[in-house]
Amino acid sequence: MLGLLLIAPSLALSITVIGYPIFDVLRMALFEVNRFGRLGDFVGLAHFVDAFSDPIFVQAAWQTVIWTLSVVGGTVLISVPVAIILSEDFYGRMIARTVILLPWAISLAMTAVVWRYVVNGDFGTLNMTLSALGLPFANYPWLAYPTTAFVIEILVGILVSIPFTVTIIMGGLTSIPRTLYEASALDGASTVRSFTSITLPLLRPFMQIAVVLNVIYVFNSFPIIWIMTNGGPSNRTDILITYVYKQAFVFGNLGNAAAGSVAMFAMLLLFAALYLTLTRSTETAEND
Repeated sequence: MLGLLLIAPSLALSITVIGYPIFDVLRMALFEVNRFGRLGDFVGLAHFVDAFSDPIFVQAAWQTVIWTLSVVGGTVLISVPVAIILSEDFYGRMIARTVILLPWAISLAMTAVVWRYVVNGDFGTLNMTLSALGLPFANYPWLAYPTTAFVIEILVGILVSIPFTVTIIMGGLTSIPRTLYEASALDGASTVRSFTSITLPLLRPFMQIAVVLNVIYVFNSFPIIWIMTNGGPSNRTDILITYVYKQAFVFGNLGNAAAGSVAMFAMLLLFAALYLTLTRSTETAEND
């Protein structure tokens, strides 16, 4: 009882700050609602039917999956070797760590604004640099084409996600005893064998945390796509969060926006449950 009493204030605050908005969104998804948030008649699943039958919603859902998998996968693949290098003792290590972690100190909105100007077709530094190298990219409109725009946004997403992931993995690396590597070296194990047999297995819990948190952050990442392309051209870079924003604050369809928000919440819960189940099953099989 003492433990419950001690955590009661935090629990009440969490329920208020997190639970009530979820309840309110669920209520808006089930009732008719006007532009000002006033609820009307009960409509059941009508908003969900409208949202799921919207081809732009379906397109945004697929683009959300591509966006999340690409950014999180690219971030983890780059962050692991970067974290291993930064964990080594070399001259200028503190400067290198500062450079890697610097994007973390800049807001996503400011990063998106900077990169929007970098890839600008008229006066962007990217086109200026490529033209100076003799490549035919003068006045090339990178953000005017869906494919190039989405790829650039994915790269920016990876860039801003690396510092957080590197920090988690470096924390995991510091927890690995150096004696394990010394023993493997005495047994004649190569660097690759030490990495696959010692580093990766012991880093797995930290990588699981990094993957889950990055999926949540990237899935709901709004500033990069909204500031760089507003989901365009032709909604080809829209993800669910920008779709929901447009439905709510551009078109005034709060019911459809609430239904889309509930769908996003369900997708994240499903991913978290499946991922944790698969990782625990893998760990159990290895222990057996």
